[in-house]
Amino acid sequence: MATATLIPTETDKLSKLRSDVAGLNQISENEKSGFINLVARYLSGEAQQIEWSKIQTPTDEVVVPYETLAPPPEDLSETKKLLDKLVVLKLNGGLGTTMGCTGPKSVIEVRNGLTFLDLIVIQIESLNSKYGCNVPLVLMNSFNTHDDTLKIVEKYSKSNIEIHTFNQSQYPRLVIEDFVPLPCKGQTGKDGWYPPGHGDVFPSLLNSGKLDAFLSQGKEYVFVANSDNLGAIVDLKILNHLVQNKNEYCMEVTPKTLADVKGGTLISYEGRVQLLEIAQVPDEHVNEFKSIEKFKIFNTNNLWVNLKAIKRLVESDALKMEIIPNPKAMDGVKVLQLETAAGAAIRFFDHAIGINVPRSRFLPVKATSDLLLVQSDLYTLVDGFVIRNNARSNPANPSIELAAEFKKVANFLSRFKSIPSIIELDSLKVTGDVWFGSGIILKVINGPEDI
Repeated sequence: MATATLIPTETDKLSKLRSDVAGLNQISENEKSGFINLVARYLSGEAQQIEWSKIQTPTDEVVVPYETLAPPPEDLSETKKLLDKLVVLKLNGGLGTTMGCTGPKSVIEVRNGLTFLDLIVIQIESLNSKYGCNVPLVLMNSFNTHDDTLKIVEKYSKSNIEIHTFNQSQYPRLVIEDFVPLPCKGQTGKDGWYPPGHGDVFPSLLNSGKLDAFLSQGKEYVFVANSDNLGAIVDLKILNHLVQNKNEYCMEVTPKTLADVKGGTLISYEGRVQLLEIAQVPDEHVNEFKSIEKFKIFNTNNLWVNLKAIKRLVESDALKMEIIPNPKAMDGVKVLQLETAAGAAIRFFDHAIGINVPRSRFLPVKATSDLLLVQSDLYTLVDGFVIRNNARSNPANPSIELAAEFKKVANFLSRFKSIPSIIELDSLKVTGDVWFGSGIILKVINGPEDI
């Protein structure tokens, strides 16, 4: 890790920024100091220079094949003990704006009238009922999703599950021209602020008081996943492996296809396992990074992390994940957001590993084309779990590209009298103003079909 020191003009910049931020009464002292620390690291030019020649492909000890994991205990009381060590945390800070929705993305209806959140609650309820354990659900919200989520979780008050919520940090957007926080320029509404990426889950979990509360209850691991990944369900084999081997951190990776070439991958670097993102790759090696020959796996963002290790590393300020600068324009003003990703924390934990899991554990819904897949007969719903239909012989899902007219969920739903059967489909591209009747079967006869 090469760390540069601040040059005088940047020291002045930081000093003025510290004074500006001190006057922002909308955020806590923890948020103020976290933000200033992030900006100081950014200004210092601190950067991890990847030496391409030092990158090594991880061995099976570092990225463990899922099929080599030992089966979980057969004894129900042993399984209960195992699950009582677990907390499930879903990253719930995102809005469904890309898909034309206004509230938290997790309340989009996915299947049979059930939302992402409904399915997550049903899954954990099933576990708690089956094993008599107490696995709590924790939602990390952003200031964008907090109020709506609190109202939504009220409907689960009688369910067999403890639901906790906390907010990730709220940081001010920085005006690039003069490095003044946007809220100091009169933008006091939500547009003046941003949530600094899911790498913030670790300090925010500690600062919320939830981390200490779970440790006092004997919890040992947290399973962190995106709320829109329907494949991110509790896996007893993985939990059992981590407890037995005292791994502080585990990232689930899965084989890369040509659709995933930009996803971060795990490498061995100077004796430690590390996440390599496309932004860190020198220009001359980008094509090599995208190749599925050399880098065969990518990060699903399903993470299993030891709670005591999180506490130790956050309190010692050791989690210095790579900073992701995210420039934006707000009403014509160029602003900067500095963010971090939770996967990049892997190199700071002891005995950190990856597990190469089946593709079924990565089923995100990022667009209405994904929604078509999970609402179709490709999947069935059992106890809140979205399970692939065995009737499909091709292990890969169909490639689906929908026209702009289908982009918003409401428009997507209005264009289907019923969701077509796609079990025998390989590829579908829909262009233009198309509407589907009921009882339609889409399948390839002579090759990819255009509609």
